[in-house]
Amino acid sequence: MNKQDLVNSISEKSGLTKKDVESVLNSFLGEVTDALSSGDKVQLIGFGTFETRKRSARVGRNPQTGATLEIAESKVPAFKAGNKLKEAVK
Repeated sequence: MNKQDLVNSISEKSGLTKKDVESVLNSFLGEVTDALSSGDKVQLIGFGTFETRKRSARVGRNPQTGATLEIAESKVPAFKAGNKLKEAVK
């Protein structure tokens, strides 16, 4: 399911217009992005938690040349599913 499919599905089930649903979805995604970029986490009870995790610096290898290179430490987004979501997927 892509974003447009999600908008269509929510619109049909809620009775809201597609334009309204897309606006709310874009606002939600923007808020989650802003929270993660500032180091906060977003917790939706029963659904899951969006957070950032630190990936340590490591040594990598260029597959074409075989040369080693240093990969810098970074922050990456992560999602941990909640219990209700886990149960629904089983």
